[in-house]
Amino acid sequence: MNGPPEHRVVQRDLVVIGASAGGVDALQELVAGLPPEFPAAILVVLHVAATGTSVLPQILSRRGPLPAVFASDGQPLQRGQIFVAPADHHMLVHDGHIRLSQGPRENGHRPAIDPLFRSAARSAGGRCVGVVLSGMLDDGATGLQFIAATGGATIVQDPDHSAFPSMPTAALALTPSARVATAAGIGKVLCQLIDAPLDHAAAAPRGDPASAVPADRSINGEDRVELADPRLTAELVEGPPSGLTCPECGGALWEQENGDTTRYACHVGHAYAMASLVEEQGRDLETTLWSAVRSLEERAELHRRLARRAEGSRSVVYESRASEAAQHARSLRDVLATAGRVPAPTDGD
Repeated sequence: MNGPPEHRVVQRDLVVIGASAGGVDALQELVAGLPPEFPAAILVVLHVAATGTSVLPQILSRRGPLPAVFASDGQPLQRGQIFVAPADHHMLVHDGHIRLSQGPRENGHRPAIDPLFRSAARSAGGRCVGVVLSGMLDDGATGLQFIAATGGATIVQDPDHSAFPSMPTAALALTPSARVATAAGIGKVLCQLIDAPLDHAAAAPRGDPASAVPADRSINGEDRVELADPRLTAELVEGPPSGLTCPECGGALWEQENGDTTRYACHVGHAYAMASLVEEQGRDLETTLWSAVRSLEERAELHRRLARRAEGSRSVVYESRASEAAQHARSLRDVLATAGRVPAPTDGD
């Protein structure tokens, strides 16, 4: 189309989707509602175990009209194609291509949703559409907020129609302007957003809004999770020290305030939203306590062996120490059996 660049009309052409627990069913419903000539690239992050085997591309290819494949590093974005993040790799967008990274986990996940959303927003600006589907905790919430702040469109699966409403609810709390639809209805909303023309100026990336950009940035302006730049230093992590340590590596966490939200990041690049930090900290604490149980039980067994080989009063001392260590181990087991446990839901919940 002729005319000055600022008056050209463009369309949205990049859709990024994040899902976790309950996400496979939601993704199937979503892709089933897309037309075969869908004029945008679709990038999907589903939380999977690092060693897991996923058949998500085959499932989505059978369920909808668009072909789905695992993404590969350096692959160009292609309209009408679904790209799925492979296990244990972050998927990002840079200069019209897909970048895969084994950089630090975010919110305890790799692949994580937030890095994809941030990179897509920086790359496509207003041409980007972010979608948060069913899942637990809050991965994707700050990323969706970033897409909205950089001019992109946002959609959230209706929490009342989500198998696990935590992720949609967290996303709506940070981006209340996001469109809300059922998984089956999101395809229609996507088509409406892509059919709506955008002014060239509105579609261009806006850079990093001060209210939304995470502070853990590398020296060349890309996500540190993408580049894993060894030159990163402590001064590149902004915000006051939180006094907390990273559950992943044990490093200091810096507190980053973005409007009403708080994010925590360490020097390495591990980053957490609040709910994810609580969850990861709980796992780290449980691991530490189980290590303590193991050490105490080994100590009790060692003193029993010493008691069997000793004579007289020395045997009594060793037996006493073994009993004491065994009692401490039992106490820790009792703590692990009850501390922080949420009662199982009932039919009435």
